Amino acid sequence: MNILSIQPRDNKTMFLPGEELAGLVSWCLDQPPKAMELRLFWYTKGKGITDTGIVENIRFENPEPEGHREFRFVLPDGPYSFTGTLITLNWALELVAESSHEVGRVDILVSPSGKEIVLQRLEPRNYTHQ
Repeated sequence: MNILSIQPRDNKTMFLPGEELAGLVSWCLDQPPKAMELRLFWYTKGKGITDTGIVENIRFENPEPEGHREFRFVLPDGPYSFTGTLITLNWALELVAESSHEVGRVDILVSPSGKEIVLQRLEPRNYTHQ
């Protein structure tokens, strides 16, 4: 059985921009992977084209089939996590085992308020030109 785990310090998943995100990744695989890669990234979902931005990654070359490593990222100033009517922007950490295509993932939130930003739908206005 293949297991990939990402454990943020203190199980924290809500962060301020510029804050440190640290924790522990661990894995237990049937075969040793070529490499392990931890990715900090954001992605959009909703109507239209999706977008993804990898902000930083950490590679572990030629790891044993079982192992763990500490990690540390400093979160960027943006973009912020938000939910809107047409699109949502989320942040996540993803641990990928190369050659086995196994993936572990944990979603996080990055916001200046420490809470999810919910965009309100704007009602169309009727403008008249004079």
